[in-house]
Amino acid sequence: MSYQEMIFSFLGGLGIFLFGIKYLGDGLQKAAGNRLREILNRFTSTPFRAVLAGIIVTGLIQSSSGTTVLAVGLVSAGFMTLKQAIGVIMGANVGTTVTAFIIGFSLSEYSLPIIGAGAILLFFSKRTTLQSIGQILFGFGALFYGLTLMGTAMDPLKDLPQFNQLMISVSHHPILGVGIGTLLTMVLQSSSATIGILQQLYMQGSVTLTAALPILFGDNIGTTITAIIACLGASVAAKRTAASHVIFNLVGAIIFTLLLVPFTRLVTFFASSLGLNPAMQIAFAHGLFNLSNLAIQFWFIPQIEMLVKKIVPGSEKNLNIRSVTLSEPIIHTSSVMAIEQAKGEVVQMGNYVLSSLKAARKYYNDTKEEWRDDVLQYEDAINQCDIELTEYLVKISATELTPLESQEQAMLLEFTKDFERMGDHSMNIIRYVEESIALEEKQRAKDKRNKTKSTNNRQTFLLHDEDLELLFDKVLKNIRDAMQVLDNDDVELAQKMLDREEEINQLVELLRKKYIRLMTKGEGRAADGVLLIDISSNLERSSDRTLHIAKYFLGNKYNFKYDTSNFHYKEPAASLDDAIGDASEALD
Repeated sequence: MSYQEMIFSFLGGLGIFLFGIKYLGDGLQKAAGNRLREILNRFTSTPFRAVLAGIIVTGLIQSSSGTTVLAVGLVSAGFMTLKQAIGVIMGANVGTTVTAFIIGFSLSEYSLPIIGAGAILLFFSKRTTLQSIGQILFGFGALFYGLTLMGTAMDPLKDLPQFNQLMISVSHHPILGVGIGTLLTMVLQSSSATIGILQQLYMQGSVTLTAALPILFGDNIGTTITAIIACLGASVAAKRTAASHVIFNLVGAIIFTLLLVPFTRLVTFFASSLGLNPAMQIAFAHGLFNLSNLAIQFWFIPQIEMLVKKIVPGSEKNLNIRSVTLSEPIIHTSSVMAIEQAKGEVVQMGNYVLSSLKAARKYYNDTKEEWRDDVLQYEDAINQCDIELTEYLVKISATELTPLESQEQAMLLEFTKDFERMGDHSMNIIRYVEESIALEEKQRAKDKRNKTKSTNNRQTFLLHDEDLELLFDKVLKNIRDAMQVLDNDDVELAQKMLDREEEINQLVELLRKKYIRLMTKGEGRAADGVLLIDISSNLERSSDRTLHIAKYFLGNKYNFKYDTSNFHYKEPAASLDDAIGDASEALD
């Protein structure tokens, strides 16, 4: 085999191997649904449970880096503390050894039939579950097929004097092996790929166990580069989480490099006792290293946390997002308390909506990524509230409720959906701001290309309009008041919300006319329509949904009965004033 064939075969095999790991992980993640984030969110109350959660999630998605990114997001949002994240990261290092054990099973000769079976399910099945299974099989087969190509390409290395000399040097100087493993993983961006290459070399007899182990230790250091890159320019919480990942893996590599001789003997003893094949020996060494490292450093999580905070100074940004707290046993003992508990979580959901719209407004005024990220995190929290509250309220409806309790349960269910849609409107505003900037950039590039003098003298890409700012103010005020109305049954405040709604509608109409006027005079840009029309429309819709709360409590004030089966008000009493008449008209 020529050098060119070796290089091409190795690169092709590596590409297929990496694709296989990624595709396999994506398929497993689809099959697991949205449970992965929930596992990390819910089951990290103690360091031990955090470690278990890290192992489970990483074993499912086949990526310790992916688990670390999830942990960073949860820490940034306030769902998880730094201490819990350190436990998750420790578990992720153990979970990532699953790939090495998979490779340890000699399935390469079945790789093509597995790929074929996966492809059949992917392309000829309409069921989502079967397609996910097909993706898992296809990725699984691609992983082994890539290994076969790499193994074939690397086989001649054992006959190269230069390579043999390098491996002898690594045997005598373990630090060199650690450096090789670190650099190789940094380049490949996958610790599983480095381990796979190492397993192939060891199977061919190109490296000894003494030379392979330091490379394996370095592999764990190299895998931290993904987290480091991901946290560049990110929050303090993200940087601290990445730093804890580096410290854990670096300390582990140092400890076991110093204990290389006894560790090698231990691996050799277990390998001969258990009759492990060469590939499985490397997998076993990898697993034993990570489990031992976890056993040593697990007891020092508080100290690692303190060290990380000193290395990365600053205050963590906390969005004050917490897990939904709903007690199911209470449903069967006291439906009143269950409804009150649900009401408290609906109020909390509304607070997330308020914070989300505030962040969207900040992004409109200053397009920093941190405001966009805040909206995304609040959106995740709002969606999670929606899912859990809906399930909880449906369970409440299955119990024996009084007419009043049934009415409250139905209204809370509707308010939950209102808040979920309002969260979507905040996301839409982010999208419209980005779309507006893209349109303006495109227009300016076109003007420059055509050497056309623009009638637009604005220096900024976005049109910052004072009436749009005022609309933001009024809608935010309505959401804020809605929270108080819901929390305190404040009907006077509910009436003020209805009065303010007329002002909001007038502002929306004003912004539409302003855009038409700008375009008629030739002063407007295509981007302005996205801002003045689309954003104002989403703000108006958000405000409309807050009125459901105001109208509900005003309806109760005037004995205005509510039809829980159809989610609308029945005919109002004759004494109902004009404001309540408007309320019924809007909700009918």
